[in-house]
Amino acid sequence: MWDADDLDVYGSWVQGCMQHAAGSTAMKRWPFNLQSLSAQMILSSIALVLLMAAAAGLPAIWLIRGQFDRQAWAQVNQGSRAAQALYEAKQSELAGLATLTAQRPTLQDLLAQGDQAELNAYLGTLREGSGLDLVAVCSADQQPIAQSGEAILEVQCQTGTQSGFYLSSNGPSPQAWLLATHPVVEEDLGVVMVGLALDDEFAETMEAQTGLGHTLLVDGQPVATSLPARRSLPPIPSGDLPQSTFDLNGQPYFAARLPLEGTDLEAEVALEVTDISATQRGLVWTLAASILAVAVVASLLGTYLARRIGQPLAHLAQAADALSNGDLDTPLAVKAHVREVALVAQALEGARADLANTLVQLRQEKAWTDHLLDAIVEGIVTLDRQGHITFFSNGAERITGWLRSEVRGRSCDEVFKPLEADEPFSQLIPPPGQRRKISIELRDRRQAILAITGARLLPPEGDDARVALVFRDISEEEAIHRLLGHFLANVAHEFRTPLSALAASVELLLDQAPDLNASELGELLTSLHLGVLGLQTLTDNLLESASIETGHFRVYPRACNLGDIIGDAVGMMQPLLEKHGQTLVVELPAAIPVVRADPRRTVQVLINLLSNASKYGPDDAEIEIRAAMHGDWARVSVADAGPGVPPEHREELFRRFVHPGLGSEKAQVGVGLGLSVVKAIAEAQGGEIGMESRPGGGSVFWFTIPRAREK
Repeated sequence: MWDADDLDVYGSWVQGCMQHAAGSTAMKRWPFNLQSLSAQMILSSIALVLLMAAAAGLPAIWLIRGQFDRQAWAQVNQGSRAAQALYEAKQSELAGLATLTAQRPTLQDLLAQGDQAELNAYLGTLREGSGLDLVAVCSADQQPIAQSGEAILEVQCQTGTQSGFYLSSNGPSPQAWLLATHPVVEEDLGVVMVGLALDDEFAETMEAQTGLGHTLLVDGQPVATSLPARRSLPPIPSGDLPQSTFDLNGQPYFAARLPLEGTDLEAEVALEVTDISATQRGLVWTLAASILAVAVVASLLGTYLARRIGQPLAHLAQAADALSNGDLDTPLAVKAHVREVALVAQALEGARADLANTLVQLRQEKAWTDHLLDAIVEGIVTLDRQGHITFFSNGAERITGWLRSEVRGRSCDEVFKPLEADEPFSQLIPPPGQRRKISIELRDRRQAILAITGARLLPPEGDDARVALVFRDISEEEAIHRLLGHFLANVAHEFRTPLSALAASVELLLDQAPDLNASELGELLTSLHLGVLGLQTLTDNLLESASIETGHFRVYPRACNLGDIIGDAVGMMQPLLEKHGQTLVVELPAAIPVVRADPRRTVQVLINLLSNASKYGPDDAEIEIRAAMHGDWARVSVADAGPGVPPEHREELFRRFVHPGLGSEKAQVGVGLGLSVVKAIAEAQGGEIGMESRPGGGSVFWFTIPRAREK
């Protein structure tokens, strides 16, 4: 920091420089002798600043230009790789659509019947539903049978084109296609062909997905592009260089090409670098201006420091005398002109500052020591030789509820009352260095488990020896340990029961398989299947609960048929329901909706709800699954005929380790994870979950799924 004298000297120097620039006689006020130390230091500092500015600025400018170019080309190459991945994904998706189309029973029936009108209408429906530009069927002898979409089928059937990229020349200009074929399950019925036109709309889609302009080229000539002005350029053969540059409407572009396998087609991704170039120029100019400004400021600062160093110190003896008389608050305002004097002044100022800081630190440490015990979270209590409380920290007040003023001077046995021991608290204090857990009745009859550590502040033979106790409330930790033990016991029980049943069934199969009839063998296999299903459900719930706890739980919703989801869950749970003689009633709307959900996890939700309905419901009872639409939401409910859930347990129903089926004779111990996992899945998909009482007895568990938006 500059003091007032420094500012006065600097102001005088600046004023002198301004008068010199105006043509005044200021040179007489500041004789500039080249042989003086100040002049040599000024010239040396200016020369050094200019040299350093040039040494740092020129490489920086070169690096900026190179770095921007590298970043631009890196972005282009990244876009090229992204385009390659998108093309591969399109091929894979198209191959899957061809396979699914070829396996449709309706298509096979229409081909077998030879109904041309119905077949064309069905292909049109398939094409519109899948977003394709072509859906067609060719006969086994390469003759067109039916198609929906643009008319390139005859050429394709005759040439026997396989899956991949294809260049059509039927129209006035070439047109690129991405095709996929797959034989109908009955091979003599023909081959299904699906296609996607690689036109300007497709190029615009690729630009939206990669962030770069997209063009399809044949011999350097665009056949589809998201850059309309690109068509005005003359053909640009790629040659051996996959990267190129060009201008469109005065805007520079960096471009890279990638060949499309099996054809003369090339895909080109282009990045407009106008903004990058402008930013590059702006940074270069900004850097140059900054370097110049820094050089000027550094030169001025060097000049100022040189003059300051060259001036002698004043009042050094007076400042030293004041320091020797104990004046530690007044800084040594000494103007240094000679190096030796400056060193002495700095040493004296350093000694003064160190002494002043030492005194301040001593005061601060004393205050810190006084407040340290109060700031510690744990409770700290000190006892005298008679067991009376001499110190009671803020942490002890917070844990016990007692105020410091209320307990100071009182016996520790009056404040701390053990619950599980007949001895007084003073007899339960652990030896120094050891730890002990003691259940204590606190103020207002509250109870807590304290982990107490004892220590002695002075040797035992000292007259003023005191005992220091450090304790903290571990009631919650102990509760968690008990809950964990209960959870592990339940998990062991849940695994042991189905494993014992599986082992018995397998042992019976090994010993008596040849003597068992089909009914007995089916019953054993059903028992094995149910055991495996129970273990799988338990394992899934454990894994999902662990992922929820660690924050790694994710769902991947997509458009899917709600009827398929319910059908998968029903198929998996049917053996369990048949074992208990329970009947499953499924009610779906006439138009089964398409929802946006994670199919696997939604099936897991239904399996958990159906498993609970079977577990807590009586044998030979009905279990109902209903699906209904409410606006943009599908509501799925599972109703059982069990004992229901008491009202006092409903608020904690979807928490972990809580069991919904209270009072059911069939209810096992369980681990209490199923409904918590169900809630996490339903809410992660954007829906809700709840429970209602069923009229006539039982419970209705329901959850909602958002309807998939139509594209």
